Amino acid sequence: MNKKLKIILIAAAGLFLVVAIVVYAKFFTDNTKFSKNELYVEIPTNSKFEDVQKIVSPFIENASGFNLMASLRSYDKNVKSGRFLFKKGMGNFALIASLRRNVPVKIAFNNQERLENVAQRIGSEIEPDSLQLITAFRDSTFLKKNGFTKENVLALFIPNSYEFYWNTSAEKFRDKMVEEYKKFWNKDRLAKAEQLGLSPEEVITLASIVHKETVKSDERPRVAGVYLNRLEQGMPLQGDPTVIYALKLRDNDFNQVIKRVLYGDLTINSPYNTYVNIGLPPGPIAQPDISAIDAVLNPEKHDYIYFCASVERFGYHEFASTYAQHQVNAKKYADWLNGTGTKR
Repeated sequence: MNKKLKIILIAAAGLFLVVAIVVYAKFFTDNTKFSKNELYVEIPTNSKFEDVQKIVSPFIENASGFNLMASLRSYDKNVKSGRFLFKKGMGNFALIASLRRNVPVKIAFNNQERLENVAQRIGSEIEPDSLQLITAFRDSTFLKKNGFTKENVLALFIPNSYEFYWNTSAEKFRDKMVEEYKKFWNKDRLAKAEQLGLSPEEVITLASIVHKETVKSDERPRVAGVYLNRLEQGMPLQGDPTVIYALKLRDNDFNQVIKRVLYGDLTINSPYNTYVNIGLPPGPIAQPDISAIDAVLNPEKHDYIYFCASVERFGYHEFASTYAQHQVNAKKYADWLNGTGTKR
């Protein structure tokens, strides 16, 4: 090999090395500028590449390298909406690759008292806001098709943990909840509800009262048995949680804390007041835990028709088959409550 050719080859190799170093530096070295180990970026539906540039600009060091990689990989012509994970130290190649991997959001909701609260909880996790979600949940065509009403559609949302993509529409979220609802109401649960003479929505409505009455899951089948005994005998349910719900609904204030139901409260004019109305209220007063739903479907068999809070086993209740015994239990609780100075 002559000297001239050697020089040309060495120069070419050097040039190749320089190009390789430049390309590596441009595409694979760290181009992030955030202190956390990782963060999520959210790209709204129908975003253009110009929108993406604005969204990611606070998190990347050099925009030109990012833009070049986006062009080379045709991302600038194929923007994807969703939630994407950036990790500290990513280069432009990895950043663009991440913007093509939509990461699901885990959503959990429980013990919400109103559909509005559920919508706010969900709206804080996915793209549709609470108003869009409420509109979808209360759509008359949707309600009629699936056998719900505006009052009982809260029953649709079985408390659990679910995975959704951030850019899931309100309608798709709603339809997925219907699928989950139908899975929950399997043949066994449907058969038990039918045996009780209740629809699934009515079971959840009763379970919401049981849920509010006691936080003790081992006591819920007994409390459910009391309410079912009352329904069977045509008695009003007389559930204090329904009166509390009616008061909050009247005041349009679900943040207030009501620890004590007064005699004057028992006459409030509301379809949710189970002291003056026979049967179940028009819908759930909260999202009941699954343990409360299953407590209604698997109630304890007994002849109790009264109960009140226990002053000896806090968190639990004292049960009675006669009104006379109930009065004794109720006086103990009232005396204890008065001793604490609780007015409301």
